[in-house]
Amino acid sequence: MSEVTYRIVEHDGGFAYKVGDVFSETFPSREEALQAAQAAAAEQQVPGSTEGIRYQDQAGGWHDETARGDDRPTAKVED
Repeated sequence: MSEVTYRIVEHDGGFAYKVGDVFSETFPSREEALQAAQAAAAEQQVPGSTEGIRYQDQAGGWHDETARGDDRPTAKVED
């Protein structure tokens, strides 16, 4: 199972949460950024439905797979 970490950081004159190299929108306070990160982390872990997916790779080949709806990452928030 994979893990996703949301980190609270200063950003663009306020605070944001960051996942990897991607920033959220900027919030005026650390507390607001923390609340938004906690909400996003909780939603990240909500199971979905198992569905078939079809995608094209870089070489142009098509692939059919089943995406399990219960295969969700563990999400945590670091303040």
